[in-house]
Amino acid sequence: MLRDGRHGAEVLLGRRSRQARFMPSVYVFPGGRLDPLDARASGFAEPLARPSGAVDGATRRRFAALARCALREVWEETGLLLGLAAGPAGGPVSDPVAACWRPFVEAGLTPAFGRLGLAARAITPAVSPIRFHTRFFLLVGLEPTPSGRGDGELDDVGFVPTAEVLGLPMSSVTALVLAECMARRRDPERPSRLFAWRDGEIPIYR
Repeated sequence: MLRDGRHGAEVLLGRRSRQARFMPSVYVFPGGRLDPLDARASGFAEPLARPSGAVDGATRRRFAALARCALREVWEETGLLLGLAAGPAGGPVSDPVAACWRPFVEAGLTPAFGRLGLAARAITPAVSPIRFHTRFFLLVGLEPTPSGRGDGELDDVGFVPTAEVLGLPMSSVTALVLAECMARRRDPERPSRLFAWRDGEIPIYR
């Protein structure tokens, strides 16, 4: 999530717990594992943009679920709702099926599905002790709405000037994807990219 701050662009980050089994005490984007409930429609209109670029079949098939996961995980980990004012006819089109969507209803918001764009994918190397295939969404210029507290998985959550980010402890994946998101912010039509580790190299596939 990027926004314009007093001193330039800012990005939403949080620090993983020092007790975390994987990447303790490093700064990351809010996010997490796809949950079975993400396969179920939120109850709101979900006007998702078609992804382009390095998009595999699984990402295309699960795209709506991945977008729901992104908005859900941000709320769970940070207590922030990424939504737009619902307006007279902008509420849920059916009863929200999961508790994570009810705070949007209570705040008079509709989840910002239409503002999400797939920025990148990343696949960890085979030597990693924990492997993952992650999709990164970009959302620009939306002020989040506070709604309670996060679940404690992240601390020191907040917007950080992008000029200061490289001074924080973070993984190379986070730094690479942030640079890609900054480029996509300048060019919204930029296709998503894949970052994959092979033989110590990081090729970028369009």
